[in-house]
Amino acid sequence: MLAAPTVIASRAIACGVIASKAAMSYVPHMSILPILIHPDPRLKKVAEPIEAVTDKLRKLADDMLETMYDAPGIGLAANQIGVLQRIIVLDCVKEEGEEPRPLVMMNPEVIAESDDVGVYDEGCLSIPEQYAEVERPAVVTVRWLGLDGQTHEEEFDGLWATCVQHEIDHLDGKLFIDYLRPLKRQMITRKMQKLKRELARG
Repeated sequence: MLAAPTVIASRAIACGVIASKAAMSYVPHMSILPILIHPDPRLKKVAEPIEAVTDKLRKLADDMLETMYDAPGIGLAANQIGVLQRIIVLDCVKEEGEEPRPLVMMNPEVIAESDDVGVYDEGCLSIPEQYAEVERPAVVTVRWLGLDGQTHEEEFDGLWATCVQHEIDHLDGKLFIDYLRPLKRQMITRKMQKLKRELARG
């Protein structure tokens, strides 16, 4: 049972915060991939587990990082570029002068979470310019497969905890607006439908 909500921060966005300039230059000359915009059926599908680390997956991870930094954002899931595999990238370092910390997680799973919760004003690269407060566990322990082929575990808090949960949700076909009341969710979806029509008209 969750404790009473503890507001950790506000106006911190799980998938749309501007990354640092240093971070944006981390991956040189990789491919920038198109990001799917909601509504899109691929964003609602559950991604498939990764069986083994391959050169193709390493290239995908590089391209995802480049795409995330270029957007700019702090997290990206493979679903968002139309690849239904369980891989996410994130880097929640935002301050000028700080070293970037790009993380690539394959088959990430939350194996422990705190009773305390945090409330963040989340956004998403697949739902541009739309934000809403979402309540999530404030601290989570995540296990994942790294590009080195090894299993990793780490505890995350604050924005890192919010971001990694947001991205794992993507792999399960869940968007941050799914936490909202139906009326608010429908309003955002209509705005995205209008945006997609405008983009299609050029």
